[in-house]
Amino acid sequence: MEEGTRSCLLRNRSALEQDIKTSYIMDHLISEEVLNLEEEQKIKAQATQKERAVLLLDLILQKDNYAVISFYNALLNEGYKELAALLQDGLPIISPFTNKVSLDGLTAYVQTVLCEGGVPQRPVVFVDRPVLVRTIRNELYKLEADPGWITIYGMAGCGKSVLAAEALRNHRVLTECFPGGVHWVAVGKQDRAGILVKLQNLCSRFSQGSQTYSSPPLNIEEARDRLRFLMARKYPRSLLVLDDVWDSWVLKCFDVQCRVLITSRDKSITEAVTGNNFLVSVQSGLSNDKGLEVLARFVNLEVSILPEQAHSIVQECKGSPLVVSLIGALLREFPNRWAYYLKQLQNKQFKRIRKSSSYDYEALDEAMAISIEVLEKGHKEYYKDLSVLKKDVKVATKVLCILWEMDTEEVEDILQVFVNKSLLFCDRNGKSFQYYLHDLQLDFLTEQNHDRLPDLHAKVVRQYQKTYKRRFPSPSDEDCMYWYSFLANHMAKAKMDKELYSLMFSMDWIKAKTELMGPAQVINDFVEYRHILDEENSTVRENFQEFLSLEGHLLVQKPFPDIVQLGLCQPDSSEVYRQAKLQAVERAKKGAVYLEWMNKKTLQNLSRLVVRPHRDAVFHACFSHDGLKIASCGADKTLQIFKSETGEKLLDIDAHDDEVLCCAFSPDDKFVATCSSDKTVKVWNVITGQLFKTYSEHSEQVNYCQFSHSQQKILLATCSNDTFLKIWDLRGTSCKNTLFGHMKSVNHCSFSPDDKYLASCSNDGMIKLWETSSANEWKYFDVNKQFRKPDDDDDDDDEVLLKCCMWSSDGAQIIAAAKNILFIFDVKTDDVVAELTTSSYSTIQSCDISLTSPLLAVALLQYSVELWDLELRKRVGDCSGHLSWVHCVRFSMDGSTLLSSSDDQTVRLWEPNEVHSSSAVSLVRDMDAVFQEGEVIVLVSDNKKCLQLINGRTGDVMCQSEVQDSRIRCCCLNQYVNLAAFGRGDGILKVLELPSGKILRTLIGHTECVQRCQFTSDGITLISSSDDATIRVWNWHTEECKVLEGHTEQVKNFKLLRESQLLSWSFDGTMKVWNFISGELLKSFDYHDGAVLSCDASPDGSKVASASADKSAKIWSLNDAADILVLTGHNACVRSCKFTWDNEYLATGDDNGEIRIWRVRDGSLLHVCPKESEVKDSKHGGWVTDLHFSPNSKILVSTGGYIKWWDMNTGESLQTFYTNGTNLKSIHVSSDFKTFVTIDNIGILYILRMVN
Repeated sequence: MEEGTRSCLLRNRSALEQDIKTSYIMDHLISEEVLNLEEEQKIKAQATQKERAVLLLDLILQKDNYAVISFYNALLNEGYKELAALLQDGLPIISPFTNKVSLDGLTAYVQTVLCEGGVPQRPVVFVDRPVLVRTIRNELYKLEADPGWITIYGMAGCGKSVLAAEALRNHRVLTECFPGGVHWVAVGKQDRAGILVKLQNLCSRFSQGSQTYSSPPLNIEEARDRLRFLMARKYPRSLLVLDDVWDSWVLKCFDVQCRVLITSRDKSITEAVTGNNFLVSVQSGLSNDKGLEVLARFVNLEVSILPEQAHSIVQECKGSPLVVSLIGALLREFPNRWAYYLKQLQNKQFKRIRKSSSYDYEALDEAMAISIEVLEKGHKEYYKDLSVLKKDVKVATKVLCILWEMDTEEVEDILQVFVNKSLLFCDRNGKSFQYYLHDLQLDFLTEQNHDRLPDLHAKVVRQYQKTYKRRFPSPSDEDCMYWYSFLANHMAKAKMDKELYSLMFSMDWIKAKTELMGPAQVINDFVEYRHILDEENSTVRENFQEFLSLEGHLLVQKPFPDIVQLGLCQPDSSEVYRQAKLQAVERAKKGAVYLEWMNKKTLQNLSRLVVRPHRDAVFHACFSHDGLKIASCGADKTLQIFKSETGEKLLDIDAHDDEVLCCAFSPDDKFVATCSSDKTVKVWNVITGQLFKTYSEHSEQVNYCQFSHSQQKILLATCSNDTFLKIWDLRGTSCKNTLFGHMKSVNHCSFSPDDKYLASCSNDGMIKLWETSSANEWKYFDVNKQFRKPDDDDDDDDEVLLKCCMWSSDGAQIIAAAKNILFIFDVKTDDVVAELTTSSYSTIQSCDISLTSPLLAVALLQYSVELWDLELRKRVGDCSGHLSWVHCVRFSMDGSTLLSSSDDQTVRLWEPNEVHSSSAVSLVRDMDAVFQEGEVIVLVSDNKKCLQLINGRTGDVMCQSEVQDSRIRCCCLNQYVNLAAFGRGDGILKVLELPSGKILRTLIGHTECVQRCQFTSDGITLISSSDDATIRVWNWHTEECKVLEGHTEQVKNFKLLRESQLLSWSFDGTMKVWNFISGELLKSFDYHDGAVLSCDASPDGSKVASASADKSAKIWSLNDAADILVLTGHNACVRSCKFTWDNEYLATGDDNGEIRIWRVRDGSLLHVCPKESEVKDSKHGGWVTDLHFSPNSKILVSTGGYIKWWDMNTGESLQTFYTNGTNLKSIHVSSDFKTFVTIDNIGILYILRMVN
């Protein structure tokens, strides 16, 4: 040993003796042949850990330079990086030609990279297989320049993982090919939930030390995107190792255009992905010579002097490295039992009770049983406890510390015994260890302990409960992912039904697991354990499952919504509501803000499930024929396939190079077709996600695709902007028939029920029916005629765009949609038998007919879905809930479920029978509210052009006006609620008596739409403003009117001030102050360069604030034009402003969803809400439209896409109430700041009251 190296070792000896745990260090030194077994036994014989460390260092000091390098690498590998750093400067320089270490082989750099990447250590006894290792390395060099896939494939237990790890123990491979490092992931047999956990762990590993991501991704799509970013930015040219992959769909989850090494039993595993693909076969196990070498190393003998039974043992082990290692570990303990162990193998005494997999290693049974038999009695029991582990799951040491009630060191010592005997495998995860069984070993364990499994699972649960008595594991706990993933499974397997009920029916558990893993995982639990939970209370299980199904898409937003507040919106009879109310009351006592939705019982929740599968608009979705799956596609260029019951994602496919416009299941549900703006049609395998066919014969975007109904001969029809339809036979590679005839883009096509005909519709206004067999046109229907006036000869007056066409279930009728009208044609007579006009003036985007009822569903651009009864020829219901354009509707084959897809990125599932019985009337956002002795009276117009007076507490309609000739645009109540007024789009105002609804006066004067009306406090005067740029002051009894003229564009709004003064503001950019009694204009202010969108006067009357489209707000005085403060900083139109009641502060809100709080006296900025650190998904979900302060000026409420409450002291959010719709126009607030009233864009009324 070099003198400098020896001095360095001696200088740092004290620190090394204090900290190192020799058992782990020795494993490494033995595998490197630095220590022999005799020296190991001497060290182990020492009484204390420090004495063992002292002797180890003494032995190393007696050896050569290579021993120190090996010791240094062992320190790195076992996580002692600080200690390794002490030795680094004293390390000797080894010649690259020495036979012990090479720059091409193990170096300190290699050890560090592999340790940090989680690459498994060498087995306790390692035998090199140089030919296979060299083959793998040659393939790895092929990834130096470009990304790609290398698959090491072979039978179970043949050593694929060990070979992959060994190939990476090479300095040149790592530095030249993978300078970004190596990242090892043990995959195994997993469902999507398990793969999500793997991705979350990998992203967490990559994000360590970064503030970019504060929480794990909540779905596979998000995780894959994050992984792609991290590998591209933080770990370029790194290698991702996916160990033991069973299913090809898993590779799609990790397909991030990087370099990937895979071990698998399946040679064809990478056929589901694109890119360079290389194969390495490990079809044979250990050769006879290598098997003997393993045994020789275990017993520390030369191969030449092994007893004759050694050859027979290797043969009985059939070359399996795992089985040979098990027998070798036994022989190390009992070196005289060669004949005994051979006899055990030959007799096959321990037959497998049940073969749960395709493994056929009978020798493993014998080897496992013998290895367990020689364990100490206590260790045998601990090993049996491992029977409850899941396959391919690495368990943190802390889980077993909890199970066995031991300190970490004690547990690691026991587990190291199992590792030494090849009964367990160990990997490092940062500074901690993770342990796992080979699935062959786990098969054996579960079979041998089958009768004890419930008790073993129960032990796990009891120990968990003892540790986590009053809380659930937090993300900072090393073991948290294990418990959230498998605790419910342990309870179910233990038949601990009551404990499972308590867990699954706990809001706290659902909140914790959902925030960590996403809602789909929790919904899956309710489905998986439904049979158990329903024995206790099926209604409660349905309550929780429905809650997650409908609100789960909100729970993936960041910052995380308050699950208690979401629970308060559930029906009062729901267990979710009961638990949420209890928690809300307790937290409200400590100052938390929670809201009760007082009138929620008047709203029937029609959705059954809401799924957010895409990152952009969802253009199309459809059910599989068995109803179990849904396929969706959209603007994010992907195809998604998920379970219709839970929303769990099954496939996520980057399908096209441009927007995917349509998708369709084949009649046998084996394939899904997609068509795209990229001009191609593709067919995908539903199970694997593998691309089956690509058709590229259309010359423009392909708008629609549909399969024929028969499974005997499967045809696919497509239509395109190139004016053609094409029919494809999946057995061929090119188009079977092209259908010519349309003059413009073809939007939709549909096979008749018997597949004899194909219907199509086009922007040329024509419906054409084609013979499927001959591709000849059979007949057509000219929809242009239906819009042409009898005396109109001009064919080009009004273009008729036909969006969709479909056959009735008996094939006798064709239904087509144009504009907002559905036309029903008789196929036999060519007559129009009915026209159905939707209630909305919005364009029909899609329609579908139920095969089991007379229902027709219609998707409208105006955010809604309508249901029509074709027999009654009338609209029977609405499906309200989407927040943007609805593109598609589809019934399931049995008609029990309807889906709709929208620009709001969601797919919603509805139960048509429930929707069928609902009212088709919805409210609009023009409203007024009066708070009166605990009651809330709401005046609001509806989509039928009627005015309704509603009791907010009960939801009862107290009064309803007659249907008006023009839409009601504004309304108001007097303070005594005996008078109401409303303004219409045609400029007319009407005054009603309440509650009779009798019209008292009709006031005519405005020439354009009335935007605002308000009674003065005496109820005699009514003030109105209009798009005609005037304000009118009416004595409604006499119909006398004063006209306030001066604005040059429409008046946005007005506000009554003191002393008969009125402040108005307009799109002309000015604010004006009037004496509304005399009609005199007192002052005019021109402070803005754009439209004035909002004004407010301070409560003491000294200041006025104005907000404008010029992105500024201003504070000014009515009496001093020079006294003005300009508030800048907003980056969008400032749409709202409000003073605090103490006159100290002003809040302003803009179209980016940002609120700013200003100090009134000097215009300084106090807070920006939300803070940038809080912003994850959106700021307020849209424009900030209204603001109100509490009387003590400590809380602010704001409206936008939803309602938020803010703490004025900190600027932080106190609560968010997510409305079913969005785009809230205003909010009415009671004087005590306890009750809030608003209406969303889909017409739902919210009466909210703070929980006391």
